[in-house]
Amino acid sequence: MTMVTRERVEAAYRALGSGVRARILEYYAEDLRWLVPGNHPLAGWYESLDAFLDLMARTGKLTGGTFRMDREVILVGDDCSADVCHNAGLRAGAPEDSASPYERMDCKVFHFMRWRDGRIVEGRDGLFGDDATAFSQFWAPFGPGGTRTAD
Repeated sequence: MTMVTRERVEAAYRALGSGVRARILEYYAEDLRWLVPGNHPLAGWYESLDAFLDLMARTGKLTGGTFRMDREVILVGDDCSADVCHNAGLRAGAPEDSASPYERMDCKVFHFMRWRDGRIVEGRDGLFGDDATAFSQFWAPFGPGGTRTAD
């Protein structure tokens, strides 16, 4: 049995960031389930590794490749891990100096993950307080003036 360690959690994030499926499969199960909370087009359950990878590709496209998750703390248990990330990004096409919550993401996200045989089998994002609202605004299909954007 592969232990859940802080180093393994970090490695899972690096593998995901690599975009290399074989590397990702070292840390994420094919039958992965992932929940994204909120009231926006990306919210909901993703019911396979492929669906989750499609989500990650979509976040990359919507942010013009600026989306990042910087880990601040990682906790581990026997078959689970939890971490807090500072998530940041700028909507594709938004001005670099935009402070609009519809164009700039800057929030704390809590991730809770269940592991089986050294791989993540379920993940849940959590947001608290104003960050929950800001997260939904950022992924909403609207710009700062209320105009609909392409997603």
